[in-house]
Amino acid sequence: MTSPLVLRAVGKIYGGRRALHDVSARFEPGRVAAVLGPNGAGKSTLLGILSTLVSPSSGVVRWGDDALERGSPLRARIGYVGHDPGVYGDLTARENLRFFCALHGRDAGGARVDALLARVGLGDVPADATARTFSRGMLQRLALARALAHDPALLLFDEPSAALDPAGAAWLQAELAAERAAGRTVVLVTHDLEAAAAIADQVMILRRGRVVRDEARPGGFPPDTLRGLYREATGG
Repeated sequence: MTSPLVLRAVGKIYGGRRALHDVSARFEPGRVAAVLGPNGAGKSTLLGILSTLVSPSSGVVRWGDDALERGSPLRARIGYVGHDPGVYGDLTARENLRFFCALHGRDAGGARVDALLARVGLGDVPADATARTFSRGMLQRLALARALAHDPALLLFDEPSAALDPAGAAWLQAELAAERAAGRTVVLVTHDLEAAAAIADQVMILRRGRVVRDEARPGGFPPDTLRGLYREATGG
């Protein structure tokens, strides 16, 4: 799908507390958008709404001509990597991917599964090693392979570099660049300004549930520039 993802006056209230206030934004295919902000700014709530796991209290999210919401068939075009890797600990990496490919009606054959594992740097993992024996960084890689199993058009990440060492973070940066080049829409929530500066060509900054900055730059954001924008927008 090559249509933009558009939020119109999206709000969310939890138990009388407003987590998001009239958020309007546009995320384009072939772009990596980083959502930044202090703790409690509404970043995870926004990602939950984009994933359809959270329903907005007001406003609408549209993807092309259709509303992106709970029960929408568009949900099948989303790949999501959250804090929980979302894999089965008692299954091997290959068994996990065969399951998720089949779940989405995709080819679950060995060649496809092996290609996915190689793509995320897990091609040499012992065939009988279960996911519960993996390091946090390995689980993050398997989570990405799981999210890519059905060839999604929209990729959502919640703090994707948090569990990765420097080599893993460099790998993730290259992978996100590849997803952008493939024409996918990529949205990531992160506290890591350096990671955002390394890959993002759109930056949305939230503060107290409101958008205080939303800017796209085809050439990206140098680290010093992004730090300055963040301080200006958040006062921190």
